[in-house]
Amino acid sequence: MPKKAVHLLMLLLALALAIQAQETKPQPPAQGASQPAPPKTHLKVGQAAPDFALTDTTGKPVKLSDFKGQKNVVLAFYVLAFTGG
Repeated sequence: MPKKAVHLLMLLLALALAIQAQETKPQPPAQGASQPAPPKTHLKVGQAAPDFALTDTTGKPVKLSDFKGQKNVVLAFYVLAFTGG
């Protein structure tokens, strides 16, 4: 295939991908449009979280109170971890 044809095909492909990416971008809500309500909770800012227990990656139960006295606790959920999805 001649070089010009290859370059033209690559340019058209890049243009098509750019248009598709622009179309699939979520548009910001129009001014005055209602925002979804934040989740409801009985906790207030600065208030201690209630104690709860979860299992760690080895299956051992871990309670939030196990970390009492430590500076920070970060709880992260990986929604599709170990699901193959």
